[in-house]
Amino acid sequence: METQSDEGGPTGFVFYKPLLLLLVLMACAKTTRRNDINNITQPQPSTAKTGEKTPPPTRKKKKKKIYLTFDDGPNKGTRKVLDIVQQEQVPVTFFLIGEHAFASTSQRATWDSLRIEESIELCNHSHTHAWHNRYNKFYEQPDSVVNDFKRCQDSLGLSNTISRTPGRNIWRVDTLRYTDLSKSAAAADSLQQAGFTIIGWDLEWHYDHKNFTLKNGADALLGQIDSLFAANKTRVPEHLVLLAHDQVYDDANDSAELHQLIKKLKARDEYELLVTSKFPGAKPRKEGSATAD
Repeated sequence: METQSDEGGPTGFVFYKPLLLLLVLMACAKTTRRNDINNITQPQPSTAKTGEKTPPPTRKKKKKKIYLTFDDGPNKGTRKVLDIVQQEQVPVTFFLIGEHAFASTSQRATWDSLRIEESIELCNHSHTHAWHNRYNKFYEQPDSVVNDFKRCQDSLGLSNTISRTPGRNIWRVDTLRYTDLSKSAAAADSLQQAGFTIIGWDLEWHYDHKNFTLKNGADALLGQIDSLFAANKTRVPEHLVLLAHDQVYDDANDSAELHQLIKKLKARDEYELLVTSKFPGAKPRKEGSATAD
């Protein structure tokens, strides 16, 4: 017969009640701890090899800009320069003399070929080349200088106002101003006021003026280009304008040197060839601004 408690219930139940409560609490605690462990985010295995660092993102290196320019055409060497440019498909600029385009049948034919070639740019080098090389007299009369350039602009129907002064290394590009001989400054200022952008040069490919042959080859010139960039001695940093005279390349050996230079420049990843209208600040004016009276 079961023993009764003071409250009238069985004494066995009174003894086991705290024990059952303790067991329930212990079971709940174990379940909670197991769930916490399962919820911990486990580290994911690395795909990189031990000791390797993630390389930083590569940044595209900015290229140095080179502007190949050829003066005094159309003449005997212009056709050979154009043939090389077409073979290599590179952008170059021809600074043309107005009266040369119509001086002979062959020059007119060359002019027609220049006009239809899309990879090149045609710019103004005056109509008479400073009254046929009479430089001092020419630049003494600013109004006559402006009229000579306007005549070239009109006769060739040029689509831009970028120009180069014959026999003078002058720059009037936006705020860039440089005049090699101060006596020519007034004429240069007049040209700029008339709407012309004047491009000079940073490096000239020199030739013998007696026999029209180069004084140095492609490798030597490429070394000069590298040195000018390295020393930061161009008119605008990271931009180099090269002056050449296309009558020199009528000679087979000299045209071969030109071809080699262009091939080597194309192969150099740090260089990019452009036409002169891409030069900083050389934005052509509105059509007609350089021809208006």
